Amino acid sequence: MKRVIPICILFLLFSCASESTTELKMREYQGADCKDCPVVHISVPEASEKTALGKSINRVIREEIIELLDFDRENNAADIPGAIEAFTKGFQFVQSEFPEELTGWEASVEGTTSYDGPDVLTIKLDKYIFTGGAHGYGGTAYLNFDRETGEELPGSQLLRNPDEFSELAESAFRKKYDIPMEAPINSTGFMFEENKFKLPENIGLDAERIVLHYNPYEAASYADGALIIEIPIEEGLPYLKKGGN
Repeated sequence: MKRVIPICILFLLFSCASESTTELKMREYQGADCKDCPVVHISVPEASEKTALGKSINRVIREEIIELLDFDRENNAADIPGAIEAFTKGFQFVQSEFPEELTGWEASVEGTTSYDGPDVLTIKLDKYIFTGGAHGYGGTAYLNFDRETGEELPGSQLLRNPDEFSELAESAFRKKYDIPMEAPINSTGFMFEENKFKLPENIGLDAERIVLHYNPYEAASYADGALIIEIPIEEGLPYLKKGGN
């Protein structure tokens, strides 16, 4: 005997599925190709703005890129093309004022979906900018979003008890970087404030890990590069308030 599912139940199932799904498409932005222009390449996920989540994703990514490219905020860029234009104007101003000292400027942003779970979506942004000097600056941002509300979640809000998780993270950090448990955390050359271990600004998720990402200067010198600790999801799951389902 065939089992018939009422149309009303089917409607609820499909409507719930559509509400929990946010379609992300990659969007490319390029700076102008000319000898008086900096090199700019941006590739980031873009969401439909039919939901609060989609609007939040686009807004947060846009703000991250504006902060990177319109760093003095004199141009008050409102969108990504405006931020590229602001970056170009900055380069051209320096070029006109100090032509003998100018080197080419460059900026790039590469975004990927790191984690796509039932209650949390995590987007990873790898950013790089060079405006002269000895070297450029590269950094990574993990952007976590609550699927239900669309709210951006700081990494600490993914955790049930950040203090307890910090103990687990410190143990993993010491093991990876060969710091004896009884020694001060900065004993081998790290730069934690007040010589106390601290969770990074960027905590994100992928399908198998909780990722702790320290950008250059956050806990070590630029020469040390990024410091990355990965906690296997099965080990970190008891500490997660959101994600990992």
